[in-house]
Amino acid sequence: MKSQKITKDFTEGNIFIQLLLFTLPFMAGNALQVLYSTVDMVIVGKYVGTPGLSAVSQSSMIVNFVTMVCLGFSNAGQVLISQALGAEKRKEANDIIGTLFSVILLIGVGLSIVILLFRYPILKLMNIPNESYNMSMDYLIICSAGLFFTAGYNMVSAVLRGMGDSKRPFLFIGIATIVNLVLDIVFTGYLGFGVAGAAYATIIGQGVSFLFSLYYLYKNRYSFGFDFKKESFLINKKYSKMIFSLGTPMAIQSGCINLSMLYVNSLVNSVSVVASASFGVGSRIDDIFNKISQGLQYAAMPIISQNIGAKNQKRAIKTVYCTLLYSGIFTVFVIVIYLIFGRELFMMFSGDTLVHNMSSVFISAILWMFPALAIMRGTNAFIQGIGYAKLGMVLSLLDGVVLRIGLSWLFGIAFKWGFYGFVLGYGLAAYGCAIPGLIYFLSGGWKKRKSLADEM
Repeated sequence: MKSQKITKDFTEGNIFIQLLLFTLPFMAGNALQVLYSTVDMVIVGKYVGTPGLSAVSQSSMIVNFVTMVCLGFSNAGQVLISQALGAEKRKEANDIIGTLFSVILLIGVGLSIVILLFRYPILKLMNIPNESYNMSMDYLIICSAGLFFTAGYNMVSAVLRGMGDSKRPFLFIGIATIVNLVLDIVFTGYLGFGVAGAAYATIIGQGVSFLFSLYYLYKNRYSFGFDFKKESFLINKKYSKMIFSLGTPMAIQSGCINLSMLYVNSLVNSVSVVASASFGVGSRIDDIFNKISQGLQYAAMPIISQNIGAKNQKRAIKTVYCTLLYSGIFTVFVIVIYLIFGRELFMMFSGDTLVHNMSSVFISAILWMFPALAIMRGTNAFIQGIGYAKLGMVLSLLDGVVLRIGLSWLFGIAFKWGFYGFVLGYGLAAYGCAIPGLIYFLSGGWKKRKSLADEM
């Protein structure tokens, strides 16, 4: 293992320093990934206006839902790779990588076809405002057609994370962000393509990033440890079964939150186009902070997985506590930023004073969510790292379906709190995942579980 230049051994060394250094590229990469999609909204808001802003925010949530499903299966592969490396099963790890490549790309193509076939009923369910409908359709069609590249990028990044590499995923998303920014300005601004221009910029950026990542890995295939021969991409029945067994609950888990967001969006959309744009902007700002802190979870997962595979439970526990500490510090920072610069953040996305005025309502409701997110960074990384995907799925169903939808309806409609109630219910639902997850981790009942590496 140590002879591999890309693979890192996390079964020994200082956890606090390792986690911090491993996390920073993930946090920066996630920030770029959010910037990647945020650029669409900023430029569309400037050149198209509030209806275009609403169109991008709504359709991008549908695309994100599908992306998160792909990410669930990619994360399953990441856990399997990490545990295999922790158990020093290099050949098994290579077989998992080849199988994951083929499985994820097939899933990406399949989901792209599904979205394109059912685009009309999907947008109808979303209650898209009439002013934004046609633009939403354009954005959805173009981005859905390019899901192959989105799935491919997430797959490559998951493989590298599983091997302990956080720098190259940052490089790849950096390339996508630069391409997207330049093309956004050209297509949407100078050429006047509107929302469709933002969609083309997004897909081309992702395509360039994915192709570059494949080229880079192929050129460095010996240090990567995967030969890229045709036979290496054949789907191994044993490992494909493990990927689907672990990935299906993770995909459901990843999709539940986005599915609930679509429902909350449909409630908000019924209020007005200003409310739709305000929630879209607020969700994007929230996503920025969310994705940056998610870098901690991405970093902690392979460290936990490697140590579970190496039978080093104490080190895995210590990793969780380190993650909770770092995420707590970051959460305090985010809350302060929201309280001091909240309105200014909204002004970056929209020139509409009505949207600016509604920002205080969104912020006062969403702040209740952040303590739960601080806990979830550690507990979710742990639950996924040990390979207990079914528990993660149950907690996400509780969060995303039962509480997020239920509380948004309760506060927004039953209590008649309107926009504030929708956002408050959306935020408080996170405790349905955070608290049970923390209880499970502290209980120690997981110590009796058999590691996935034992089944390889």
